[in-house]
Amino acid sequence: MGNPDDVVDEPFGDGLPRIREWTEAQFDFAGYVTGFEPPSAEQRASVRRRLGIGADELLCVVTVGGSGVGRALLHRVMDAIPAARRLRSELRFLVVTGPRIDPAELPRRRGASVRGFVPDLYLALAACDVAVVQGGLTTCMELAAARRPFLYVPLENHFEQNFHVRRRLDNYGAGRCVRYAEASDPEALAAALVAELGREVAYRPVETDGAVRAATMLSELL
Repeated sequence: MGNPDDVVDEPFGDGLPRIREWTEAQFDFAGYVTGFEPPSAEQRASVRRRLGIGADELLCVVTVGGSGVGRALLHRVMDAIPAARRLRSELRFLVVTGPRIDPAELPRRRGASVRGFVPDLYLALAACDVAVVQGGLTTCMELAAARRPFLYVPLENHFEQNFHVRRRLDNYGAGRCVRYAEASDPEALAAALVAELGREVAYRPVETDGAVRAATMLSELL
């Protein structure tokens, strides 16, 4: 699911073929599959109203996916919220912990709502003004497809997030990568988050016909 340029152009190892060259020889490419059409401006406005975001407020969505490994990042973002709101008092935060992190574990912060689960989270991501996420491909590409500014913090030494996901996001010109060690300073993390608020995105559009292309390829095999 993707395109040739999404694949890292590095060798598998000493004396081994290059990853992109080998992948192109072994596979056909269907383009990326988001599973949704980018929401319209009216849909985004409706989601913001449902989340209780006022017309004069800014929404930051924070999420780390479905595993418990993002617990430390959530704590770092919670520590950065007061500094971020000092810079932009109209900032509101929706922090989504996922199924394996108890929302009660996180400290309470003025201007922040902590939830374990948000239905159709991709809509909340599409309606945000900025997001802070882990380096997982699905969430990052949902933000890229919705053309929202975001910070992504790959897990330190996580091969896929640091190499393959980052390569794909770079190919779309999407997001700003923040190293995990850099996210340890609340003031620096807050400043990076606020800087993204003012950035005009110029992402390469994420294709919407990937599923159709994949189905066409499968039908030809059948």
